[in-house]
Amino acid sequence: MDSQKKSKTKQKLPKWFKGQLYSQGETVTNPFSGESYDLTAEEVSMYDFIMGSQMMAEQLGWLNPKTRTIQNDMSKGLNWFRVNNPEAYYVLLD
Repeated sequence: MDSQKKSKTKQKLPKWFKGQLYSQGETVTNPFSGESYDLTAEEVSMYDFIMGSQMMAEQLGWLNPKTRTIQNDMSKGLNWFRVNNPEAYYVLLD
């Protein structure tokens, strides 16, 4: 279960991002595949934002109109990840 290499360039989180910004990166493991990937602080921040958004939408119900904003932000987060670290995206979020 080797972790993938960390991205070398420092990413910038988008202006719409309202999640917690971590100061350190860490290794994240996909709970389904068991594959791991080393993420930068920005990537961990976005990853946790995406996972938290998914949990909130599931609790409220995906068809609940109140989740529309959550779903939009989650989609923007997934797109940010696809652009900034496609390898990690496919290991952890696809």
